[in-house]
Amino acid sequence: MTRGVADGSNWAKAPDFAGDPGRAREVHAQTVRDKETYLDSRLTPVECRACGTAVLVRKNSVKQTSVQWTSNPTATCPVFRDAGSSATRESCPRLQDSIEHAVLEGILPVHDQ
Repeated sequence: MTRGVADGSNWAKAPDFAGDPGRAREVHAQTVRDKETYLDSRLTPVECRACGTAVLVRKNSVKQTSVQWTSNPTATCPVFRDAGSSATRESCPRLQDSIEHAVLEGILPVHDQ
């Protein structure tokens, strides 16, 4: 998508490759692969040992953890519910403990990228 700016030049947040359909297909295919790699693959279900809330987790290193909630945290996690908004909490310490336990037990693998 191209928009004009005050000086009359064109500006695009990202090129659309409208004039190069082959390149557009390549970019789309890479986007699908990136989504799979970074958002969907290697997710392991982990259940909080305190409240039973289930999330999907991927560990790319000992220090890096990706958590995808499968439900609204304020509806299922008492810590988030008590905070009043999931936006005011970075994470739940009980869930973090459960994730660390899953790693130690070998349930949640740590993937080195």
